[in-house]
Amino acid sequence: MIFLLIPPKIRMAISKKGKKIKPEWLHGYRSGLEERVALQLKEAGVHADYETTTISYIKPSKPSRYTPDFILPNGIVIETKGRFMVADRQKHLIIKKQYPALDIRFVFSNSKSRISKASKTTYAMWCEKHGFKYADKTIPTDWLQEEANGHSHAALVIAEHRKKTK
Repeated sequence: MIFLLIPPKIRMAISKKGKKIKPEWLHGYRSGLEERVALQLKEAGVHADYETTTISYIKPSKPSRYTPDFILPNGIVIETKGRFMVADRQKHLIIKKQYPALDIRFVFSNSKSRISKASKTTYAMWCEKHGFKYADKTIPTDWLQEEANGHSHAALVIAEHRKKTK
């Protein structure tokens, strides 16, 4: 009889039915940054929904959907980003145009990263130019303690309603 020691992460990577599970879903989050932000929220005693709401939006001539990473009880939408790709930036500009009251804020691994090798523009500079608040690594405590934003809540309700009527 041969016994193999299998590390817990690898053991967890195979479902009961023998199918492989994507490694990013082992802990319920798509990235280590999302997992750290979730832990921060838990330690701060803030219950935030993780990827529970889908916001329908229309790309030019193509209906699309966006699932925010976290929605805080005060209506602030938190999007965590390691890499902030062109498609992500375009998507958020479209969503901002279609839902101007939606309060989307970014938590970056590093907001000083450039949007491309050829550009001097950083993630932080892009956010400032387009009116998005941002932070590095964790959600600022003052965001967690902000009063509820009724306009952002209303925008979320409208977005959720659009999803259901499609």
